[in-house]
Amino acid sequence: MTPRILRVTAVGLLAALALLLGSGTASAHARLEGSDPADGASLDTAPQRVSLTFSDAMTADFSTLTVVGPGDVHYETGAVSAQDTTISIGLLPLGAAGTYQIGYRVVSADGHPVSGSVSFTLTTAGPAASTPTPTGTPAPAATSVAPAAPSTAAAPATPEGGGMPVWPWIVGAVVLVGGGVAVALRLGR
Repeated sequence: MTPRILRVTAVGLLAALALLLGSGTASAHARLEGSDPADGASLDTAPQRVSLTFSDAMTADFSTLTVVGPGDVHYETGAVSAQDTTISIGLLPLGAAGTYQIGYRVVSADGHPVSGSVSFTLTTAGPAASTPTPTGTPAPAATSVAPAAPSTAAAPATPEGGGMPVWPWIVGAVVLVGGGVAVALRLGR
């Protein structure tokens, strides 16, 4: 190989390496960092409030929280409140023992919506479970403050951490290296 071909090939490989190394994941999307009650927790006593903590500051205006228990009954009450990176909402007295889903949809600082859910298990029936209700109606009455819990299965797939996917960088690197090799071979003739 001639020195010129080696230089062109080396420049192409260095450019490809720079593309691959420079493609770190963007961390602009808010990430859920914790919840109270903790995800998967088993509780003997029903909480009066649930809260979620994120990696970014949150605003109540763009945040939705739902708490759905056994029988798809909603237990959230009042408006979502926000303080720094934590959002929370009050709860009606919980009902039957079982799994309760805390659904959330927030808007991160970069304007992208982030949604998901965490759950906790109530091991002892709450006070609303002993309230007699007519047959066919859930107890307590569903609130109209928040929409149904978001489904994580229906959410669009995003890479962990919420940044730009890596595949465009890999495709770009392959095209760049392929172009460098083609130029090197052409100059070598």
